[in-house]
Amino acid sequence: MSDFLAESYAWVKFLHVISVISWMAGLFYLPRLFVYHAEQIEAGTKTDGLFQVMERRLLRGIMNPAMIATWIFGLALVLTPGIVDWSMIWPWSKAASVLGMTWFHMWLAGRRREFAEGRNTRTGRRYRMMNEVPTLLMVVIVASVIVKF
Repeated sequence: MSDFLAESYAWVKFLHVISVISWMAGLFYLPRLFVYHAEQIEAGTKTDGLFQVMERRLLRGIMNPAMIATWIFGLALVLTPGIVDWSMIWPWSKAASVLGMTWFHMWLAGRRREFAEGRNTRTGRRYRMMNEVPTLLMVVIVASVIVKF
């Protein structure tokens, strides 16, 4: 198995990066949709239904598969011999940030459910603030992997 991972390292890394880009695009866009949904759209209207379709398709059709692929290819990279030095800080800071990103993804899924049920209580301002979470986590992840502190 380790021979296979070592031989396919470049392809696995390629697939991991593509998955991360797709996941991040959704993590940036879904809270932005929530801002407009919370500020501009009245529950039960035709536009509310349209926003719900967009939010559901983004989450289920793009974000969920991208998150799963990111995890699968990321774990394959971790299991590739000689790639991760667990005595350094960077793999731990990256792992903690990826767990934070996954928590944020699940938080967004919960908020989407609230919109679908007509129970959103958060303001557009709150969604704007939460929209900064993936950016901060991304900075830590990229710094961890590139600088390897």
